Amino acid sequence: MDIELRLLRMLLVIADSGSLGRAAVATNFSQPSVSGQLKRLEAQFGGPLFERGSSGVRPTALGVRVIEQVRDVVARVDALGQLSPVAGEGAGRTFRLASTNTPILPGMLARARAVVPGLSPLVSSVYASTRIVELIERGEAEVGLAADYPGAELRHSAALAHRGIVTEPGFVALAADHPAARQAEVDLADLADCAWFVTPDDGAGWPGVFEAACRASGFSPVAVHEFLGDQQHLQAMIACGLGVSVVQATIRPAPGVVVRPLVGTPLWCRYVLVWSRERVDEELAGALFGAAAYAYRELIAQSPHFRLWAAGKYRLPRS
Repeated sequence: MDIELRLLRMLLVIADSGSLGRAAVATNFSQPSVSGQLKRLEAQFGGPLFERGSSGVRPTALGVRVIEQVRDVVARVDALGQLSPVAGEGAGRTFRLASTNTPILPGMLARARAVVPGLSPLVSSVYASTRIVELIERGEAEVGLAADYPGAELRHSAALAHRGIVTEPGFVALAADHPAARQAEVDLADLADCAWFVTPDDGAGWPGVFEAACRASGFSPVAVHEFLGDQQHLQAMIACGLGVSVVQATIRPAPGVVVRPLVGTPLWCRYVLVWSRERVDEELAGALFGAAAYAYRELIAQSPHFRLWAAGKYRLPRS
């Protein structure tokens, strides 16, 4: 079997975004082109890799097996690419990184420093993705780890470049004794009477996309706690029944908290690597992107609720 690497990468984009349309946005291809590439892969693997539905696509049993193997293949190829001269040139190299709140960050930095010896990032925590772009545009940072949303993609000048790392679904965290916690997937409308923990305006579309999803489900949140803090404190408040929250799909639930996918997957967030074209060369940008993608795969490996959702075989234990 002779398969082009670019097709394998497209397969992972489709799997991670859960939609041919979102995959098209993430890769700057047309949706017919994405569909055509998927058909070529399915012909080579001898069967459908995804089930199509009104809300997107989900891997078939064959797709789950293929995607698992493809992730390993692509990770190994990326690792080979990072064994380029950039590893020697990175000795003592310092760059400024502005990052939004994402669990990708620590794994990305650890991986990048492992494959580019001597790399020395200076990290700033910046909540708003628009602010991250401003810092790079003004020369106050070289690289950013930002977020945007389908239909509200990150904007910047031609002096910057960006590449989507992954488009992930928004899940919901709720107390383990909440009635909806017994459901394999939670309908957003079933949470209409709940109080919500919602982070402030991030300049990229949040919380507007959340509010729009609520309106589409026929309600407006009855109470909103504006919260911008660490996940430990957030989950402690959720566990004691003070509210529920949209959370990153790879979050590790604390005791007393369950994390569930939402019916129809109405919320998506894309993580984006953005950098200055003048101050960051292609080798470093490629190494950082590969490290971020690797870190996200590691997060998926540690998130059984996410893997089960993606595989379409979500099972809950009986009490």
